[in-house]
Order: sequence, then structure tokens, then C-alpha cells
Amino acid sequence: MNKELLLTGQERFFSEDELIVTKTDLKGRITYANEVFLNIAGYGEQEILGKPHNIVRHPDMPRCVFKLLWDAIAAGREIFAYVVNRAKNGDHYWVFAHVTPSFDSSGEVIGYHSNRRVPNRATIDGTIVPLYRTLIDLERSQADRKAGMEASMKAVKDFLMIEGKSYDEWVFSI
Repeated sequence: MNKELLLTGQERFFSEDELIVTKTDLKGRITYANEVFLNIAGYGEQEILGKPHNIVRHPDMPRCVFKLLWDAIAAGREIFAYVVNRAKNGDHYWVFAHVTPSFDSSGEVIGYHSNRRVPNRATIDGTIVPLYRTLIDLERSQADRKAGMEASMKAVKDFLMIEGKSYDEWVFSI
């Protein structure tokens, strides 16, 4: 099995008083990673700096959630999201992420900053895991990645319409 796709099924945890922090450039390459990130993700600083942040992307993370995230930060807005990541050895860990654009003195976006906290376990198990499983199944059921993304985005939009909430309102209501 390709080491990049290795999954152990083992979950890692970090303390509620810790924050995972990373910064990236405009292309999503890591420019800063704090010690908590390095520890939970299992990477050394020198092996992670300059790498794409999606190096920790777990295959069970719906692509449509990342599209929502990138659309928001590219437009200069912050976003909150529940994310499952993959550590270097194939373990996984859940976070509640707050991602914001970083601006220079003239107001131009120069990169992105993310703080991640320990998520509420009941929310992960009762709401996020079933929703993400449905979205991943939709994405994988299509003949190509683009059609999969479109199907899962439609499902998210339909879900939010039924809930009567924006994505941001929904995330904070669960």
C-alpha cells in the first residue's frame, strides 16, 4: 500500500488547552507550524515547511467542505469547519478549525492562518461523521471527481436549505 494512503484507524488526541496553529502562503504551502501541530501530525518542522497543507488531508474528508473553505478565504472571509486529518503514520485526528486570510498593510491577502481546537465529541460522532460519510459516498459514486464535487455541493446546499441556515449559522448551531 502507498504510504501516502496508509490509514491505521487509530485516533490521536490533543488537549483542550492546546491550539494547533499553521500558516500557509496563497498556494496553501505551509510557512509556519506550531509544536502542537508537529506533534499530532507526526512531522518534523523541516519536513513540513514548504509542503502543501493537504499533506494531512484524510481521504474521508469531503472535498466539498474544502471547497466551501477555499471559497470563503479566497473571498477574504473567515470560516469554521470540522475537519478530520491524517497524521504521517496514518492515524487520524479531528479538529474544529478556524481559518482566516492573512492581510498585508495594504489589505491584500498574502496567505492563510488556521487555529484548530478540540471539537465536541458528541457533535463529531452524532452529526459530522454521518454527514461526511454521506457526502463522501456521493463524491465517490460519480464517474469523475468534478461530478462528485457537484453532487456533494448540491447535497450540502439542499441540507442547509432544509435547515434554513447559512453554513456559518449551521456550524455554530451544532
